[in-house]
Amino acid sequence: MSGQQAIGIISTGSYLPAEVIGNEEIARGAGVTAEWIERKTGIRQRRRAAPHEATSDLAAAAARSALAEAGLDPERISLVVVATSTPDHPQPATASIVQSLIGATNAAAFDVNAVCSGFVFALTAAERMLRGEPEGSYALVIGADVYSRILDYSDRKTAILFGDGAGAAVLGRVPAGQGTLSTSLLTRGDQHELISVPAGGSRRPASASTLADGGHFFHMDGRGVRGFVQDNLPAAIKGLLAKAGTAGRTVDHFVPHQANSVMLAEVWPELGLESATCHLAMERLGNTGAASIPVTLDLIHRQGALAEDELVLLSGFGGGMSVGSVLVRWAATPFARRSQSVRESVPELALAG
Repeated sequence: MSGQQAIGIISTGSYLPAEVIGNEEIARGAGVTAEWIERKTGIRQRRRAAPHEATSDLAAAAARSALAEAGLDPERISLVVVATSTPDHPQPATASIVQSLIGATNAAAFDVNAVCSGFVFALTAAERMLRGEPEGSYALVIGADVYSRILDYSDRKTAILFGDGAGAAVLGRVPAGQGTLSTSLLTRGDQHELISVPAGGSRRPASASTLADGGHFFHMDGRGVRGFVQDNLPAAIKGLLAKAGTAGRTVDHFVPHQANSVMLAEVWPELGLESATCHLAMERLGNTGAASIPVTLDLIHRQGALAEDELVLLSGFGGGMSVGSVLVRWAATPFARRSQSVRESVPELALAG
């Protein structure tokens, strides 16, 4: 990226619904125990969107928080990109609704669906598009999902994992040498059936039979997903670091997709990030889909864990099957202008390192 303007994250934000759902409630429907859920996943509770809250509402709240920290009016945003696999509607794009809700009237808006790796895919797209915009342009990238609406709560493979939430980041010009250093996007479409919502699209449009057979619920081959992560995540991260000319031991912070802490612990020794702190928020938030990386990033930023010039590695993996990673040299941000719009309980979440 020699000779190009450096683009980086200049602010973050997040929003979590108020309702907290513990393992006991989930366990009853799934035919397991609360202890079994925690032992298998590391998750103790998650948030659930209120009946009146759609994905766009969560995304807009996170966006307002990120804009407030950056000290930016919404009209200054050139791009609004929403990563989600639980859109408000099949169309229009949820991003267009978010654009209207926050008043980003000068922004082009579109969605990205790379399931749980979506935030990194959206961040990469926005970062590259922003390089073609005039000085003083900004992009707003949001990961948001409301998985509580597409779960079969009798399916213990999926019901135990997911929570609702949204996280956001504002991208803009940063000092040379900071910001995005390297990105890596990978898709293995030959394994797309490992994660799916089979019905509701052009292949199996909604009908009485798709409702009856649970085709609109989220389906996952848990063992297959675990195998995919073990086979692809270490190589993807090592490839990214090689492309950046950076050794794994120089990475200070690792923010992975918050899928399952037991699975992450299994793959951690293979990543070559022995000096990095691995930041996990899933114990109290569960798997929030495309929101998991930006929500966790906002939490550690809010807690003052990120110092200027530290190397931060974001890595997501999910349906498709896809892996997306980005290496960032953290830039100083206007932390003092942090928005108070995120619920006060958020900073109290204990993050595992």
